[in-house]
Amino acid sequence: MKIIAANNSANYNFTISNKIEAGIVLTGSEVKSLRTNTGSIRGAYIIEQNGELWLSNSFIKKYQNASDHKYDPTRKRKLLVTKREYDKILGSIKQGGFTIIPLSLYFSDKGFAKLSCGIAKGKKKIDKRESIKLRDWNIKKHRLLKNN
Repeated sequence: MKIIAANNSANYNFTISNKIEAGIVLTGSEVKSLRTNTGSIRGAYIIEQNGELWLSNSFIKKYQNASDHKYDPTRKRKLLVTKREYDKILGSIKQGGFTIIPLSLYFSDKGFAKLSCGIAKGKKKIDKRESIKLRDWNIKKHRLLKNN
C-alpha cells in the first residue's frame, strides 16, 4: 500500500467512529499524475448527490504529458462503495449528525486508487484541548518509562 495523500488534520478536528474504504473513479492521466505523488486531499469533503458519493475539492495536478486542454484539477470525482456501505453512511449522516471525511488516498496492492473515508463527528474546542493534553501526557509517560 502506497499512500499518496493524507488528511492529517482530520483526527484533530473530528472524532472518527468508523472507517470505510472506497474506490475512486479517475482518468488515465490523473492516475499517472498520482503515481508521481502530486495529489492532495487537504480541505476535501464528500457529498451525496443522486444516490452516489462524490469527492469534492481534492487536488490532482495535471499530468505533464497529458493532452487534456480543459483539465480541472479540483473537479468532483465519483466514489465507488457497495450498496450496503452506502446505506450505512447515509443512515449515519441523516440520523446522528455525522459527516463523512476523506482520511487518506493511496494505491492498493493491486494498483487501484483507493480512498479511506471516515464517518466522523466534529470536535468542539474543549475536546480538542483534551486530545492535546492526552497526547502530551502519553509522550511524557513514554519518556519517563524509557529513562527508567
